[in-house]
Amino acid sequence: MQDVADLAGVSRTTVSFVLNKVESANIPTDTQDRVLAAAKELNYRRNALASGLRSQKTHTIGFVSDVIASTPFAGRIVQGAQERAWEENYLLLLVNTGNNQAMKKTAVETLLDRQVDGIIYATMYHREVHPPASIREVPTVLLDCFVADHSLPSVVPDEIRGGYEATSYLIQQGHRKIAFICDAVEVPAHVGRLAGYKKALTEAEIPFDANLVAFDETTQQGGRDLAKKLFNRADRPTALFCYNDRMAMGAYDALNALNLSIPDDVAVIGFDDQDLIAADLDPGLTTMALPHYEMGSWAVNHLLELINRRHNGTEQASKPKQQILECPLIKRGSA
Repeated sequence: MQDVADLAGVSRTTVSFVLNKVESANIPTDTQDRVLAAAKELNYRRNALASGLRSQKTHTIGFVSDVIASTPFAGRIVQGAQERAWEENYLLLLVNTGNNQAMKKTAVETLLDRQVDGIIYATMYHREVHPPASIREVPTVLLDCFVADHSLPSVVPDEIRGGYEATSYLIQQGHRKIAFICDAVEVPAHVGRLAGYKKALTEAEIPFDANLVAFDETTQQGGRDLAKKLFNRADRPTALFCYNDRMAMGAYDALNALNLSIPDDVAVIGFDDQDLIAADLDPGLTTMALPHYEMGSWAVNHLLELINRRHNGTEQASKPKQQILECPLIKRGSA
């Protein structure tokens, strides 16, 4: 820093103010330009560790996930979080735990040892979680998950609205006999999307028919098996809402095997807008997109608010925010 000060012809304190962006110092613009030019010429880098010790901020965020970092399915969660953090000069430290509970505890404690300013705790699919107790030592935001007592802030997709919008869109296209194939496990997405499906039917005064709802694994095979059963009969539905795009891909297989055309004979809508599936099916799959990027960005944005409140001594006693984000409809050729 003294070398930069000597080259710029200013004091070391002035260099510190300029490089640390202390606006209250009111350093003239031309002086700031000289300092920045000198720093660039000398390849000067601030000591982030030393700055963190002085400011009690390290400008790092821990990101603990199950398998998000190792799958293309939810990778935009990381992208949204990383880009928002980068905009605020924060570094995201990502730990992929493989859904190992012991590793999650170790990951959180390791990040705390490195003095992260806050932690984002993320899961690949919407569910209840039980994060390590130590995570509460710093501001924390849950991403695509929640704790039962809502004592930590969270951001999740609007599953009910997503199911409602998907079914409503099919109804708007003139369909009244709409089947729904769903996950056999009652996770929040199962409960919410089924509730949204029923709500749309009720509003359109279409009686709910339990025979049009079927459950299996959320795989291509699961979708194929369920679609075969639903459509290999005389009173087959005219439209199909699929719990996710993988099940929709299996439904395509079954409908093609039955010589049923999409969307002429059967309209199909999925959920997730999954890369390498939705847009690449023939015809392209109309689907509800999970707001992965938006959830990642929101989680970092809210976490930074919490970090700044703690740093400034203005933490509030209000209830932790439980944010629900809309799942947009992506229209393609299947419905």
